[in-house]
Amino acid sequence: MALNKVEICGVNTAKLPLLKEEEKEALLARIKEGDETAREEYIKGNLRLVLSVIRRFTGSNENADDLFQIGCVGLMKAVDNFDPDREVKFSTYAVPMIIGEIRRYLRDNNSIRVSRSLRDMAYKAIYAKEGYMRKHMKEPTMQEIAEEIGIAKEDIVFALDAIQAPMSLYEPVYNDGGDTLYVMDQVSDKKSREENWIEELSLEAAMERLNERERYIIRLRFFEGKTQMEVAEEIRISQAQVSRLEKNALKVMRQYLLGK
Repeated sequence: MALNKVEICGVNTAKLPLLKEEEKEALLARIKEGDETAREEYIKGNLRLVLSVIRRFTGSNENADDLFQIGCVGLMKAVDNFDPDREVKFSTYAVPMIIGEIRRYLRDNNSIRVSRSLRDMAYKAIYAKEGYMRKHMKEPTMQEIAEEIGIAKEDIVFALDAIQAPMSLYEPVYNDGGDTLYVMDQVSDKKSREENWIEELSLEAAMERLNERERYIIRLRFFEGKTQMEVAEEIRISQAQVSRLEKNALKVMRQYLLGK
């Protein structure tokens, strides 16, 4: 998939607009009042998010124009469902929706045959998850999805596994605004072991700036891949407290790594 070209779907990616924070707020207020012109302007001002996401799927061998169009569908859905009163950054909310739309497209075009019943079950789970995230602004546990659609948790896991497309090295495993971890970041590369060793030292040093509870939460969330709800259950505090502690820990680490 060639992503180094300037024009995708007739859009000059070198000249994509970049909205200022005050412009975003003003446009969101107008969108809330039903202003279609503001909606279109806001979508155009966030096309860079779509371009950023499709770069992560360079290993899918899909046409860049097709992925860009599908990503734009996800962006439009994000704009239509975003609630600024939740105090969540639009990019934090939109990127997973854009990724989800592209993943769905790749699954539908997967050459591996999956039974209709398994595919339907998986899609029910995906739609339930997206609906839950729009309503609660957080990711549901597998048990919550199972309760929502009335299907056993084990069956949902099996169905979701069945429709998974082969994973790209550029597949995002974590995103918080502009800070993203990819599969390739977790893969050993003998040619850059020294560089990786230095990065690991920096990360360990950054984590030393955290208190014991914050370090434990970061390890559970990003080294063991647990959800905030699962972490909350393990250390017996609320999911909201986990979210607050996690955000503070990431802020401290980011400030240390950037030398601020």
